[in-house]
Amino acid sequence: MADWLKRTRNVPELRFVRSYHDHPGYIAALAGSVREYWTRHGRPTKLVMSFHGVPRFTVERGDPYHGECQTTARLLAESLGLSGGQWQVSFQSRFGRTEWLQPYTQTTLEALARQGVSRVDVVCPGFAGDCLETLEEIAIEVRATFLAAGGGEFHYIPCLNERDDWIATLATIAREHLGSWLQAPDRG
Repeated sequence: MADWLKRTRNVPELRFVRSYHDHPGYIAALAGSVREYWTRHGRPTKLVMSFHGVPRFTVERGDPYHGECQTTARLLAESLGLSGGQWQVSFQSRFGRTEWLQPYTQTTLEALARQGVSRVDVVCPGFAGDCLETLEEIAIEVRATFLAAGGGEFHYIPCLNERDDWIATLATIAREHLGSWLQAPDRG
């Protein structure tokens, strides 16, 4: 987009939502989703919050993503009333030779299985909606890894998708970032 803007004579007004990782409505929607899942399926021994991975060098160059993931996880754990030993952060979807953010989700689940964790639930808070990465990589591949390593039960908690509280939060975030754009300009 930046390259396109450099070549454009009539640049439109733009606004971006840089992040919502700690927005109270987002955290409340995540917590509501997890609580509803636990009401139907029971609680796990450990909740793993798996975020999309990025190369480690991005953090070293000042990208705030890693810290934002940690903040989201901490706020979600607090909202759910979890103690430190009941939850863990991990990072998925690495490829290539460079080091990516750690701990890696697959390695984390293998270790939990070897430790004899009877049940693990995995949620992907960094994804607004389920996709191949959450459904294939986590719900199928990582599940198989956990079970093959001797793990007990594996549960994947779906992303927020079209939950009413999440859609309402998205609308709120959009309105907050629109600010004065919602008012017609005074041309008088």
